[in-house]
Amino acid sequence: MTTISRRELLAGATGTLFMPPLLAAGKSAGRLADDSVYQLRLALTDQSGASFALDAHRGTPMIVSMFYTSCPYVCPMLVETIQATERKLTPEERGRLRVLLVSFDPDTDTVEVLQKTAQARRVDSTRWALARTDAAGVRKLAALLGIQYRAIGKADFNHSTLLVALDAEGRIAGKTGQLAGTDAAFINTLRRALSLA
Repeated sequence: MTTISRRELLAGATGTLFMPPLLAAGKSAGRLADDSVYQLRLALTDQSGASFALDAHRGTPMIVSMFYTSCPYVCPMLVETIQATERKLTPEERGRLRVLLVSFDPDTDTVEVLQKTAQARRVDSTRWALARTDAAGVRKLAALLGIQYRAIGKADFNHSTLLVALDAEGRIAGKTGQLAGTDAAFINTLRRALSLA
């Protein structure tokens, strides 16, 4: 796998470092921290067909991970682990947390497929986004999050499994690879991020 520097990931087509535009009212104001994942320009489309940027929920902590809908074993466990993690939070904490799952497989995971998966997995679509982006965006996001993947056939991927907690400004607050049960340290990280938001 090719190593890409953070500066290269965040650079635009001209090779200059991406500087975020002014944010819409209601979002956190000011310049993003250099270590914010939100420095990455990434156009996403969710299960409802809505287009949004990676920083659309700036100001709100989030769990981010990557998956693909035709994954038979690990990705369903990933969703179940996030749901179990959420159940450990208070209703108020849960209501302020967002979840973003980005597909490794934009060719297969159309909006319709993402919508069927969201319904089948009974995710809270008011807070969860199952999303797709282009192949270049998949590579850049995976590199920023520390998730490794490779295609091993049509609509089949070998990938690491990682839940990433982002604070309100898109900085990585914590990670867990635990899929059996819930990770108490990760839950505490989420609580801390929510309390500071």
